[in-house]
Amino acid sequence: MAERQGTAPLDGLRVLALEQMQSLPYGTQLLGRLGAEIIKVEHPLTGEAGRGALPAMNDPFGRPVGNTFLRNNLGKRSVGIDLKDPRGRDLVLQMAPRFDVVCENFRSSTVDRLGLGYDDIVAVHPSVVYVSVSGFGHGDDSRYEDWPAYAPVVEAMGGLYEFKREPGTAPISSPVGSLGDTASSLYAVIGVLAALRHRDRTGEGQYVDIAMYDAMVALGDAGINYWSMGLLDGGRAPLINNAFLASDGYFVMQVLRQHQWERLAQLLDEPTWRTDSRLARPSDWFDHLDDVVRPAVERWASTRTKFAAAEALARAGIAAGPVNTPGDVIADPHLHARNMIVSMERVDGVPDPILSPGNPVKLSRHTEPAMSRVPWVGEHTSQILHEELGLSDDDLEPLRAARVISDDRAATERLTPEVEAP
Repeated sequence: MAERQGTAPLDGLRVLALEQMQSLPYGTQLLGRLGAEIIKVEHPLTGEAGRGALPAMNDPFGRPVGNTFLRNNLGKRSVGIDLKDPRGRDLVLQMAPRFDVVCENFRSSTVDRLGLGYDDIVAVHPSVVYVSVSGFGHGDDSRYEDWPAYAPVVEAMGGLYEFKREPGTAPISSPVGSLGDTASSLYAVIGVLAALRHRDRTGEGQYVDIAMYDAMVALGDAGINYWSMGLLDGGRAPLINNAFLASDGYFVMQVLRQHQWERLAQLLDEPTWRTDSRLARPSDWFDHLDDVVRPAVERWASTRTKFAAAEALARAGIAAGPVNTPGDVIADPHLHARNMIVSMERVDGVPDPILSPGNPVKLSRHTEPAMSRVPWVGEHTSQILHEELGLSDDDLEPLRAARVISDDRAATERLTPEVEAP
């Protein structure tokens, strides 16, 4: 990690992450951005599954590094260990007591078969905070116990794809990227912090069990609540909460209070809306969205950009915002001022950097550091096993030869610049 200015809130916290893809790595990266040390355990030859995602860049040794890995592993160190080999498992069991948190996001029961489940870790580290992120959780028998799960599976099952779906249209899979992963990972971070607080008070560790399906049900709270109160048509609440067309794209606007409706009528120069009996209540505005409201709004917006329309509405006290493309987001000076767009220099000859979101958690007493780039496969294996277990090169050589661990000695000689906010 880059040297920090001041003391980060999680300085001293150590996390051993048996992780892959995004449903846990997103959260451990956030812990790292807040000061924790993250040691990532990967397969010694291929690395974790996120390295195989597309699109990808090549690392300095010609191996692919996929986009899922690139945006979820800044600032971490990588140790390459074959967890299926008993010698690899024993290395993890020896390291575990030196960490505050041990976490994993394999398919349910996989870590138990590997001998690295909660019972295995707590036997060598009684005060450990052990975190599991899986599709459907651990413990009680479940009808989904053997189901694999990626983000779109749990998003769909949690009701997110039915919310406001237009009749006669198919649900759109992954409408906002990997929400099922990132949101589940954030709940895992909350669980970690709560468990650490409990350990501070009692000395007791515990098992934090995060099911992605549970996380999506919690995230899609409005759909369940609306349905229970009679809105059975996919979350169409009786108010204006829609996208409208401007000259260069769409903007969204929400109007749910009478004073907002009156301000909208004034801005659009539609004085009759205030006295029209057809438009007396929010449910009436909703009922007349397409024959009264939308034509007037889009006529007014047709001579304005989506940003200008949203700005005018906002100045009138009406909540609105442009529907941004990724390019719009990257170019927004507001986000650059808040260090929300970070770049990592590529090492495969492509001049444009890899861009990823920054840390949304802003703390008044913590200056955000520049994060180091993502690690190459097993880049820090020898260093970490020296530091944590006191193993010498002679001790490690048989493990390298048997491919139980990575031979990372060449990788440590090929470093690239830190990740910077542009």
